Amino acid sequence: MTDGFDGRLLYLLILLAAVVGWTLVEHRKRPGTALRALFAWALIFVGVIAAYGIWTDVRSSGRGKIMVMSDSIIDVERSRDGHYHLRLRIGDELVDFMVDTGATNIVLSLDDAERVGIDLRSLSFVADAQTANGVAATAPVQLLDVQLGPWTDPALPARVNAGMMETSLLGMDYLSRFDMHLSGDRMILRR
Repeated sequence: MTDGFDGRLLYLLILLAAVVGWTLVEHRKRPGTALRALFAWALIFVGVIAAYGIWTDVRSSGRGKIMVMSDSIIDVERSRDGHYHLRLRIGDELVDFMVDTGATNIVLSLDDAERVGIDLRSLSFVADAQTANGVAATAPVQLLDVQLGPWTDPALPARVNAGMMETSLLGMDYLSRFDMHLSGDRMILRR
């Protein structure tokens, strides 16, 4: 479990304990009313948790579809958030990237870097990168066996961002390996 998930779970448990405690105190002389109130609160909690799960699924399904048209063409549909997203295999792990033509490098989030086997403790965050959110410290790394569709690059330079990032970024260092064409809501990559 991640720290964020643990924090949310603890918050829900504290909130649940407060609601149960209030209901029992408020209806201490009427146990039937207390049980009905607890049942109603339980349904509300389940409903909120289900709605959050559905929203998370809907949000992630808004990503554009990627179609490998042939051995030399990949067609990417723009997602509902207005960006193009690609999933690359790095070693044995699949990593989701947002295509960022304003970024120079491949930039990994801390979570993605750790997932592909980079030891975060060994990194030296010695370089600064200008981002939309200001200056961020980055560490240079080497990615091995990077695959997109039918194409594999044995080694690619990248950066790990020391700050919080929602998704890793695929910058021009990687995109320049392709003939990239934007047409309407589609991005065509050829190599």
